Amino acid sequence: MSVLRAAERRARVAAVFDRVADTYDSVGVSWFQPIARELVARLGPVAGQRALDIGCGRGAALFALADAVGPAGRVTGIDLAPRMVAATLADARARGLANVDVLVDDAGAPALPPGACDVAAASFVLFFLPAPVAALRAWHELLVPGGRLGVSTFAESGAGWLQDVFRPYLPVPAFAAPSPFATDEGVEGLFTAAGFRKVRTEAFDLDVAFADVDQWYEWSWSHGQRATWERLAPEDRPRVRAAAAERLREFRAADGVIRLSHRIRYTFGER
Repeated sequence: MSVLRAAERRARVAAVFDRVADTYDSVGVSWFQPIARELVARLGPVAGQRALDIGCGRGAALFALADAVGPAGRVTGIDLAPRMVAATLADARARGLANVDVLVDDAGAPALPPGACDVAAASFVLFFLPAPVAALRAWHELLVPGGRLGVSTFAESGAGWLQDVFRPYLPVPAFAAPSPFATDEGVEGLFTAAGFRKVRTEAFDLDVAFADVDQWYEWSWSHGQRATWERLAPEDRPRVRAAAAERLREFRAADGVIRLSHRIRYTFGER
């Protein structure tokens, strides 16, 4: 990818997440926080350590890391979207967290010094990056020897139907290479190629509840999936929403609540 194309991609990603900064993780659906809390718990930071949250969003992992390292530790969050950073920094200050910094920075090539952290977390970030191995190498260098990285990605998911709903209305890529994120071994291979050792995978099953289709639709616009909606022609969006509503009927319980189950993959490695 050329420097210009990479810069354009970064700008598009930042713009999408700037547009969702006000609604991200705040529409009444328990999603990012339980996933990030579980990631941090399994990563196992301890009091006094320096922690990094890569692609921190609205702080789901950031604040869990702050709880774990305590006042004697230090936590830095980075995100490409300026409005997301401003909102999360305001949240940190409102919580009285003087040991938390939030910076505008590129997850693919963070402008931080080598050995800047003891542990690092990246929840639902790696698959957004155009060069995941290069990003992992950069993250590897940010860790002290023996430092640990944990990332979350999607494993088997109850939302595979959603790809089928969107696919007929999206531009067809000229060439779609097999994704390393399709399997545990694929993601572990990225870690190994970047120099990590003691690489392992764990799974976490998350059940998500939606009061109705309207709440699901609002939620799907409130995070990175907004980019997929925006790729659709405006006249196709009602058709996709109707098709999604029809598929969601399969997951509606007797009480009318829509319940989806997602398997989350956690991959860990050590420098």
